[in-house]
Amino acid sequence: MASTSSRSLVGRRDEIDRLLALVRAAGRGEGGVLVLRGEPGIGKSALLDHVERTAPEGFQLIHASGSEFEGELPFAALHQLCVPALAHLDSLSAPYRDSLLVAFGLADGAPDPFRVGLAALELLTAAAGKRPLLCVVDDAHWLDTASARALTFLARRIAAEPIAMVFAARDQDPIRGLDELPGLTVTGLSDAHARALLAEEKTVTLDERVRDRLLAEARGNPLALIELPKAGGFAPPAPSPIASRIERSFRARMAELPPDARRLLILASADPTGDPGLLWAAARRLDIDVSAASAAAEASGLILFGTRARFCHPLARSAAYLAAEPERRQAAHRALAEATDPGTARDRQAWHRA
Repeated sequence: MASTSSRSLVGRRDEIDRLLALVRAAGRGEGGVLVLRGEPGIGKSALLDHVERTAPEGFQLIHASGSEFEGELPFAALHQLCVPALAHLDSLSAPYRDSLLVAFGLADGAPDPFRVGLAALELLTAAAGKRPLLCVVDDAHWLDTASARALTFLARRIAAEPIAMVFAARDQDPIRGLDELPGLTVTGLSDAHARALLAEEKTVTLDERVRDRLLAEARGNPLALIELPKAGGFAPPAPSPIASRIERSFRARMAELPPDARRLLILASADPTGDPGLLWAAARRLDIDVSAASAAAEASGLILFGTRARFCHPLARSAAYLAAEPERRQAAHRALAEATDPGTARDRQAWHRA
């Protein structure tokens, strides 16, 4: 069966062509930006994954994402985007270099937003000097305000640079600055494409009545079309909101996991950094078999552990967290607090302990 990522691209030829044109232009030194907007589950992240996987050979890829837990941490997302390029920090003039160090909490002082934006632009331009750069920012609706402003500043000034920037954000969450950038609204699939996507689901047999109701409820939302058949529960007469239904489908899949895998998902949902090293350290404090638990969690398709832990969808994260008993959540936060280095993340450690 096709992967969830490839299946959720059914009916997305126009969006894919627009993204690939943006990337190819950057390869010619004609930088540009595109903001993907749409409801949860509509396929924005799948499109980002696709453009990353199909970027022409030679491109450098930098990925950042907003976090609902880091919205009050200035420059948190900008830090993610700049970290892979910090090898070029010494090529910056001293004022710009110092501005970034201050913004990222590595030097004392109050950051100057304008100078931070210029410094970040110069850093990424230096990184793109030998190979073009593709910068992808997912969950932009959760960007901290300082990062949103800096990234908007960047995006407006890359037209003559070999840099492509792609953002993905929920359409119901306006973000000052990003709303003024070139955008593409990702809408629901046509009925024909929705039926084609649903027909690829082979693990569940649906009669025509249930199939029609599912299509009506999903309203062309690819994630709903993929996840809802696995969750079952189409008997209730009153339709429920799509987001709630999708979240319940994630909970149903979590309930089938071994206990340690469920506890690891709770840990991951409580941690805003996505740092696997931190998760493993916290998991060991809870006597979780990390190897077996992570393998089971990844096999479920709910999360991927790479250079960072990434849930398949924001609603999967909230489902894992909200479905846990209060004492389980408290235990997760305690373990994360104990595993967090107070020398580098004292505020986050205090937040976990609160």
